[in-house]
Amino acid sequence: MADIFDSYTTAEAWDEMFERPGVVRPAYEAVFAALNPLDSLELRYRTDQMARAFTDRGVTYSYGGEERPFPLDLVPRLLDAVEWDRLSRGVRQRVLALEAFLADVYGRQRVFKDGVVPYRLLYSSPHFHRAAHGIEPPNGVRIHVSGIDLVRDEEGRFRVLEDNVRVPSGVSYVIENRRVMTRTFPALFAEQPVRPVDEYPQRLLAALRACAPEGVTDPVVTVLTPGVANAAYFEHALLARLMGVQLVEGRDLVCSGNRVRMRTTRGRPRST
Repeated sequence: MADIFDSYTTAEAWDEMFERPGVVRPAYEAVFAALNPLDSLELRYRTDQMARAFTDRGVTYSYGGEERPFPLDLVPRLLDAVEWDRLSRGVRQRVLALEAFLADVYGRQRVFKDGVVPYRLLYSSPHFHRAAHGIEPPNGVRIHVSGIDLVRDEEGRFRVLEDNVRVPSGVSYVIENRRVMTRTFPALFAEQPVRPVDEYPQRLLAALRACAPEGVTDPVVTVLTPGVANAAYFEHALLARLMGVQLVEGRDLVCSGNRVRMRTTRGRPRST
């Protein structure tokens, strides 16, 4: 049987699996050992199995009116513990800096008064909401969910492509991808100390409960969705189910007395 890597060639750019032709990076040795005995037919079969699993669970996207399974590379991208530690600390630092920037923009605005950022950049932005100026959110958190897009340069260094902090979607695919991969290559996850991702929903729920107004000890958390036609509806439904909270649309909420309430089957809306 031919080695599936026989015809594989590395480019001048960073290669995730190989340091140089024929030399596997230490983090990928287990993946290489699992893939190497497989032929092209077996790889195709496992790829088709992943696609079928996504379709069965509704992990799809619309393309030209056709629902297609979420695309996932059969070869996982790996980060060793040292690299992950450095990367996670850097991303955390970046999100804290963005949080501090927003606090200043909607507060004393020293960044503009000191000439670091011009005022015109703020007032010409469609995402600056004047009505929110001066509002101090509970526990000072404005960014409850962040999505920092990362890429590697040609030397393998991580660079930030963009910051997404306006409630970005995508974490549901992380959770589902992990679930499918553990079934596609169960031995890899049984033999390697892979960090889990299934604690995310409860961490998100804790963050949302922590932003309740002062004096509210038992807040009602909901996931607001535009409805089934929205591209991220699968994520909305999954997170609501995993957090154990209600999935609601705008018509399910009522604002009265400066409080938002949720309609229920029992009639009287509950405070959220």
